This record gives sequence, structure tokens and C-alpha cells, in this order.
Amino acid sequence: MTSKTSHSLRGRLLWFVLVAILLAAVLQAITAYRGALQQADALFDDHLQQMARSLQGGVPPGFPLAESGVNDNFDLYVQIWGPDGTQLFRSTHSVLPPRAVLGFSDVEADGNHYRVYSLQTAAQTVQIAQDLGARTARARSLALKAVLPFAFLTPLLMLAVWWVITRSLAPIERARREVASRAADDFSPLSDEGLPDEVRPLVDELNLLFGRVRSAFDAQTSFVADAAHELRSPLTALKLQAQALRRTEEDPASREAGIARLNGGIDRAIRLVEQLLLLAREEAGTGQAGGEPVDLQEVVKLAVADVLPQAGNKHIDLGLTDNQRGQTAIEIKGQREALRILLRNLLDNAIKYTPTSGQVDVSLQVQEAQAVLNIEDSGPGIQPEDLPRVFDRFFRASDVPAETGSGLGLAIVKVIAQRHGATIALDRSTRLGGLKVELRFPAIPATTTPIPSRVDA
Repeated sequence: MTSKTSHSLRGRLLWFVLVAILLAAVLQAITAYRGALQQADALFDDHLQQMARSLQGGVPPGFPLAESGVNDNFDLYVQIWGPDGTQLFRSTHSVLPPRAVLGFSDVEADGNHYRVYSLQTAAQTVQIAQDLGARTARARSLALKAVLPFAFLTPLLMLAVWWVITRSLAPIERARREVASRAADDFSPLSDEGLPDEVRPLVDELNLLFGRVRSAFDAQTSFVADAAHELRSPLTALKLQAQALRRTEEDPASREAGIARLNGGIDRAIRLVEQLLLLAREEAGTGQAGGEPVDLQEVVKLAVADVLPQAGNKHIDLGLTDNQRGQTAIEIKGQREALRILLRNLLDNAIKYTPTSGQVDVSLQVQEAQAVLNIEDSGPGIQPEDLPRVFDRFFRASDVPAETGSGLGLAIVKVIAQRHGATIALDRSTRLGGLKVELRFPAIPATTTPIPSRVDA
């Protein structure tokens, strides 16, 4: 099993930004501390130099020496020698060696460390020393004072960043709560007020998705209501036919007629259920296997073969027209089985409404870089007032008996055509006098594949 790791955008931002601030503050504090120590050290060295120069003429009264108890934090020790090496002055408790190294030096004496500066003139040699322990303690105290602002400002900066991030992400949290509190059938658009530019496109796409889902939801609701209404009539008719059949048990002729009517009703109910399931599948898009190249000529031949028995029963002349002889293969991107269902429904309608011994012709050709499929019949056609509604579900033309068909064939054709980017046009056939259905598909180049000139029933 694989475990899903979830994270909060707010939590990640706070974590990374606050840790970055803390690390930067610590680094800056260390740098400031070390810089302050170096500056204090240089300052103390300069102080020793200035004091050594001030003692070139002798030790003035009130000079802050270690034995005086004044300025004990610095513990200054002084030694002065004459030109002949005679010691002229020495601080009380001084443990410095009786020799001088000109300039700065570090001296260890009696377990303590001293910073020493020696200055030689024509009249005398001055040596002044400072206890490194007291000096280091004072330098650290100054360095800590330099670090204190970071200690106070860093928490304030982290608090400000936390407030800014929380305030900036509040619109996203508001949108999350709005989605979480919605009812299952609420597809109203989300508000994009106050959303950052990086998140607004996501909300816009969600609103578009809500619109598509709402359309699909409304369509399915309407479909279920229409299907329930359409199924009620044939089922009620089957029940009445079964009851009538029971009353005609003694009359064999009436019984056979009743059984025939019952079988016909059952066939129509089965056809209706099949068409309902097929329409639901096509509208849901489950039949789309991907955009693979499909040879329309092959699909046309398969669809014609499917309805040949039905055309033969009515002695209808069904076939492909001569203008396809030697034509190159015509391919489109789509799903083979769905296209076969589309053509079979069109041919089924043409055969159903074409009188006995009529004619149904199918032609396929390329016009202006488009695959054009025409189906013409010698039937009665469709009345002009019915043309705007013929693709609606469960719609039957005004001159068609209610028990004929399910009213779903052309609705399925429309759904499949839309999924394949095809356009449908209905018109009167000038050649056969009936209905002409024209389908236009976007075609793609393919290899040459001749097909038969005609397949007759």
C-alpha cells in the first residue's frame, strides 16, 4: 500500500519562511557578535597605545592603576625604565617580567594572561599591560549589546510574517470552506474576490467545471424524467396486452394475434431500453476510447452490412454510390464502434421510413479537406416544422405513429457527431425525393484503399 502525504500550503510557507528568518537572524547575530569582539579588541589596543603615549613624561597623579582600586575592570599595570635600564616605576602587584618587547605582545605571568604594549623614547621605555580576562569580559559585554537588537527584532519579524501569510491565504481558506459547505447539487460559481493572481485561474477553471457538471447534471435529470415517462407507456401496453391475451385463451386465432402484438411490444420495449442505455453511455463519454485513426469507408461498409437484412425484408435498394470507385481511404480521428452506431442509426431510420421497394444510397467523399458522408432515401422526408426538434430525445415527427421507434435514434447520432467534431445537416434529397442527411468530418491523410462501387441488399 502507498501512503498519501498531505501538506498545508500555509504550513509550508510558514515553516520555510520562519526557518529562513531564524537562520538568517542567527547568522547575522554571530557575524555581529564576532565583529563587535574584533572592534572591541582593536579599541582596547588603541586605548593601550594612547595611555602609553600619555606616560612618556612620567606617571601623572590620579592615573587609574591597578593598585589604586580605580577602574578594576581594566586592571592596568605599568612599568617604566630609564635609558640605562633602571626601573623608574612599577605598579603594585605587577607580575610582568622585567623586560619589554616593543609593540604589542601577549604575556603569561603567574597563571594570568596579559595584553602588553611597550613604547621606547630617548628618555625612557614605557610598558603598559591589561588583564586579558577583564578585557575579554568587557568585549563580550559590548558584543552582546550589539546582538540584543536581533534577539528582540527576530520574533517580531517572524510574527509579522506569520500574520501576512495568514492574511494573504485567508481568501483560499474562505473558498475551501465555501466548497466544503456546499450541497451536492449546488454548482454556482465560486467567488474570486480577494484571491491572488496565482490562484484565480484555478478558481476560474473550477467554475467552468461546475458549469459543465451542472449541464451534465441537468441533462441527466431531464433524461431520467423523460426515460421514466417513455418507459411507462410501453410497459403499461404490455400489461394490457397480457391481460387481453388471458381473455382469448379459447380462440386460437385471437390468441396468436395477441401473442404477436405482445411480442411486438416486447421488441419495442427492448429496443427502447437499448437505445436509452446507448444514449446514456454516449452522453457520459464512456464509449470514447481515444482519438485513434478510423477508416470511414470500412465503418460505412460495416454499418451497411448491419442493416442489409432489414433492407432486404422491405426489398429496399441499399448501397454505396458509384462516385466512390477507386477513391483513397478517408480517415478521421475517433472511435470506431461509436461511428458504426451513428451510421447504423441513420441507415435504420432511412430504411424504416422508406416505403417497400424504395431506395437508400450512401456516399462518402472528401470536399474541401473534409470527409463528407451523405445518406439519401426515397421516403417521405421530414416536415419543415419538425426539423428544429428532430434531434431532441423522445421526439417523434407529427406524421409518425406513436408506436414507431423510440425517438432516440437521432439524439444518439447528434451526441456521437458532436464528440467527433462533425456537423449534421438535414435537407430534401433532390435525386431521390426523400430525406438527405449530410455529415461532415475533419479528415486526415491516409493511404489509398479502393472500395466496392456498390453493396446492394
